[in-house]
Amino acid sequence: MKNRYIDLINQTFEFPQESFEVLDNQLHFNGVPLMDVIEQYGTPLKITYLPKISAQIQKAKRLFHVAMAKADYEGNYLYCYCTKSSHFEFVLNEALKNDIHLETSSAFDIPIILQLAEEGKINKDSLILCNGFKRANYIEGIAELLEAGFTNVMPILDNKEELKLLSEACQGKLRIGLRIAAEEEPNAEFYTSRLGIRTNEIIDFYTKEIKGKKNLELKMLHFFINTGIKDTAYYWSELQKNINLYCELKKMCPELEYLDIGGGLPIRTKLDFNYDYQYMADEIIRQIKMACDQRDVPEPHIVTEFGSFTVGESGAILFSVVGTKQQNDNEVWNMIDSSFITTLPDTWGLKQKFILLAINNWDDDYQRVNLGGITCDSDDYYIMESVRNRVFLPKPAPGETQYLGFFHTGAYQESIGGYGGIQHCLIPAPKHVLIDRDEDGEYSTRLFAKEQSAKSMMKILGY
Repeated sequence: MKNRYIDLINQTFEFPQESFEVLDNQLHFNGVPLMDVIEQYGTPLKITYLPKISAQIQKAKRLFHVAMAKADYEGNYLYCYCTKSSHFEFVLNEALKNDIHLETSSAFDIPIILQLAEEGKINKDSLILCNGFKRANYIEGIAELLEAGFTNVMPILDNKEELKLLSEACQGKLRIGLRIAAEEEPNAEFYTSRLGIRTNEIIDFYTKEIKGKKNLELKMLHFFINTGIKDTAYYWSELQKNINLYCELKKMCPELEYLDIGGGLPIRTKLDFNYDYQYMADEIIRQIKMACDQRDVPEPHIVTEFGSFTVGESGAILFSVVGTKQQNDNEVWNMIDSSFITTLPDTWGLKQKFILLAINNWDDDYQRVNLGGITCDSDDYYIMESVRNRVFLPKPAPGETQYLGFFHTGAYQESIGGYGGIQHCLIPAPKHVLIDRDEDGEYSTRLFAKEQSAKSMMKILGY
């Protein structure tokens, strides 16, 4: 019987696979030997593999361009990055190499847009979609972008009251979008999304408040399905309803050109991930084209807002096992050198799974373990899937340190965890290393941030 960790993974999953392979008993991530990175920087350690960001953007562009070519679709495809997924400059710098547009969600995104333009990283004709509930400071920020010469700023109305506020604050013609309040999936705790305008009110709202106004131009219908883009009856039903609404509105609003199908394209959070990206893109484009042809309206330009898809698979966090506790006959706890609550808050707050793999000792026997953080909080643990919804790791020889990694963690974890601020039990934010490749394909590492210091935390606390 084979009891080695490498045999367990090979027998359970198709392995090696994209981004992951094992050489000389050690895991490589996107061709980078992780033990070399650990030896240089130590753990706990966050890493961002920058080339993956560009690869994901190009992947999505290929998917939709191929789908449009198959369907003889006459509209264009526009890729927007949702800055809320990760606001870091290195993420935006990499993403903007790929001829993309941007989506904002609050007033505090506006200074980022202005800074990027000042540095020449975006053009003032880039499409800037302004989503979210808009209070006075957000409205002022949108007006500031327009006054600064941004010609393609498009606030997406989350509610009808925002139209009056924007009209009063912004000079000249205002190009706007309307967010549709999607129906939630049947097992949700509420029936309709809190975001957007009710479907049965949109036509009347356009007719009474927008149509014929010289300073207003409706350019986009926007909808977002909370479950993401999935091959389910619920998703296709909501897509069809919103396509029908677009067609109905287009007949009375010639300037309507864009249909934003939101975000939610999934990323791999487990090794047995199975999702037919090309089929989904093909079917979305086919259904939109068919509906437009049947109603004799021009096909819209398609906009997507991908955040997690853009940046999620670029990220990983590496830990050391700093102690092992046998708490009863069946439960072995491996204690890591950080906290799940602070470094991977989605695993604690949402019970989110990420790909979990050993970094070293793949030829050693494996054992079932629970993973515990070093805080005194009873909720600081991870016991979910590495294999069959259980955690298995190598059982290293005495005196040898076991390292492990959580992968595809690049979206939201820093902002939700309170990066650079005060975190649970004052556990410091770990070092953060960026990994890139040169024109010859050689990888290089750069320390983006040191481990958070006690001094910086004391200052925040007022000491």
